[in-house]
Amino acid sequence: MSSIMSTALQSELESARRAAGVSQQELASRAGLSRMTVQRTESHEIDPRLSTVIEMARALGMDVMLVPTVLRPDLENFVRAGGKYLAQPPGGDAPPSVVDTLIAK
Repeated sequence: MSSIMSTALQSELESARRAAGVSQQELASRAGLSRMTVQRTESHEIDPRLSTVIEMARALGMDVMLVPTVLRPDLENFVRAGGKYLAQPPGGDAPPSVVDTLIAK
C-alpha cells in the first residue's frame, strides 16, 4: 500500500475503533490479529497488508471500498450530504436520501 493511502486508512481505523469504544485487544481478537499488530498499525510503525486493513475494518463493522481517485471528492461530498444529490429539493417533498433508505432496511 502507498504510504499516503496507508496513513489515511490507519487513522480512519483508529478513529472508528475509538468511536466504537473498542480496545486494541478486543479489535485484535475480533480480527484474528495480535494486539501488537493493531497497536503498530495505529501508531503507523508498520505499513499493513491490505488483508490486515480489511480484517480490522470488518471487525469494526466497516468495509474497505476502493474508489477511483477522480471520484473520491464527489463520493465524499455525497456521503457528507447524507446521501442527498446536489440540487435535491429540501423539505417534505424531497425523496428520501439513499442513506435513509439503506438505514431503514
